[in-house]
Amino acid sequence: MSDNEKPATRVVSAGRRKEWTQGIVNPPVWRASTILYDDVAALRANNRADTHHTLFYGRRGTPTQWSLAEALTELEPGAEATLLYPSGVAAIASALLAVLSPGDHLLVPDSAYDPTRSLANGLLRKFGIDTTFYDPLIGQGIAALCTENTRAILLETPGSLTFEVQDVPAIVAVAKARGITTLIDNTWATPLLFPAIRLGVDYSILSCTKYVVGHSDVMLGSVTAAQGKYAALRDATYQLGQTASPDDAWLGARGLRTMAVRLKQHGEAALRIAQWLKGRSEVARVLHPALPDCPGHEFFARDFRGASGLFSFVLKGGDEAARAALIDGLEHFGIGYSWGGFESLAIPADPQKIRTATAWQAEGPLVRLQIGLEDPDDLIADLQAGLARFAGVRG
Repeated sequence: MSDNEKPATRVVSAGRRKEWTQGIVNPPVWRASTILYDDVAALRANNRADTHHTLFYGRRGTPTQWSLAEALTELEPGAEATLLYPSGVAAIASALLAVLSPGDHLLVPDSAYDPTRSLANGLLRKFGIDTTFYDPLIGQGIAALCTENTRAILLETPGSLTFEVQDVPAIVAVAKARGITTLIDNTWATPLLFPAIRLGVDYSILSCTKYVVGHSDVMLGSVTAAQGKYAALRDATYQLGQTASPDDAWLGARGLRTMAVRLKQHGEAALRIAQWLKGRSEVARVLHPALPDCPGHEFFARDFRGASGLFSFVLKGGDEAARAALIDGLEHFGIGYSWGGFESLAIPADPQKIRTATAWQAEGPLVRLQIGLEDPDDLIADLQAGLARFAGVRG
C-alpha cells in the first residue's frame, strides 16, 4: 500500500490481501476453533512459530480477524500491528495489563471514560497498581505527577462527557524522557481524525463498537501498537484469552469501509447543531472541541483533522426534571448509552459525581448528544421543541 494514499482510500483498500479475499471483494467469514495439521511435525513446527497471521488455533484468529486488524494498523502510520477484542473495555483492560505490574503507578485523565475509571479503581487496584487521576489540561505539567514507579500514562482526547482536548505531544514528550508508556483512547476521533501513533503514542485504543462498526449492532475493540510495542501486547492478550469472533470482525470490516464518509457527515452535522445550540438562550455552554471556547481547542486546531459527532451542552439553570423533560420528548434522539451509530442519541450526564482531580461546576445540568446521520434540520427542530419543554419546566 502506498504511503501517499489518503486516509479515505486506505479505509476502503486496507487489509484486503488476495490470499484473504480469495478473489471476492470482502474477506469471507472464517469460523474456526480447531485447525488441522498434515502431520505431527507440522503441528510442532507451527507451535514454535509466531502464530500471528498463521492458522494455529481459533483463538489466535483467522483471515477474517486478521484482515480487519491489518486495516486498522494501516490507518495508523508508523504502527506495527493491531489486535482485536470483544469490546472497547476489553481492549483498554488488556492494553493496561500488558504494560503494568504490581507496584506500578498509572496516570489517568479525570475526564476519562467511566469504565476506565472503574477499572483503575477496581481490578488494577486489586492487583496492586496505584492510579492518580490528573487534570486533562495539565500538558507538560504532568511531569510533576510522575514518580519513579510511574509506568504508564493513559490519555483520552477529547474527554468523555466534558470534551477537554489534551496536549498529547507535550505529555508524550514527558513520558518518552522518562521511559513511560503512553496509551490513548482514540475512539472519538479514530485514526482518520487523530493520528495517535504518528504523534508518538505507544498504543492507540478504539472501541470499534462506535465509528468502526457504525451500526449499533456489534461489540468490538482494538489496540494498535507502535513499532517495538506489539510483542508485549500480543503476549498479554494471548495469556488473557482475549479474542473477537470472526462474525463480529466481519461486521467491523464492513463498517470500516464507509467510516470516512460517515465521519464526515457526523462531524458536519454535529458542528452545525453545536453552533445552533450556542445561540440559544436556554444553553449556557456548548462543549464541542471545534468551538473556540472549548477547553483545549488550540490543541484540537493544531493536531486534529476534523471533528466527529459526539459533544455535550450545559443548560442554563434547571434541575433533573427540566432536563428530563427536554430529553424524554425527543422524537429523533434515542435515549441510550454508546454512540457512533447511524442514529442520534441523547443522555443526561453528571460529571460532578465522578471527578476527583478537578471539580466540575456548571450553570445547569449537562446533556450529551450523539449526532447521527439524520437530516440536521430535523434534529434542530427536535431540540428546539425540547428546549421549549425544558424552559417550561424550569420556569
